Amino acid sequence: MVKLCIFVGTTLGGFAFGYLGDAAGLSFFWSFVLSGVGSVIGVYAGWKIGHRFK
Repeated sequence: MVKLCIFVGTTLGGFAFGYLGDAAGLSFFWSFVLSGVGSVIGVYAGWKIGHRFK
């Protein structure tokens, strides 16, 4: 369950932050960097949520 939550958190976090960077008019590079930050945040959030349901 923890791995699934981490996977979903990474996917959603990366997509959301990358989309926000693109919507804000940032270049591809900065949108990509922001997507990586969102993925890291998604891993942490997924890990916390996964351990809550464990």
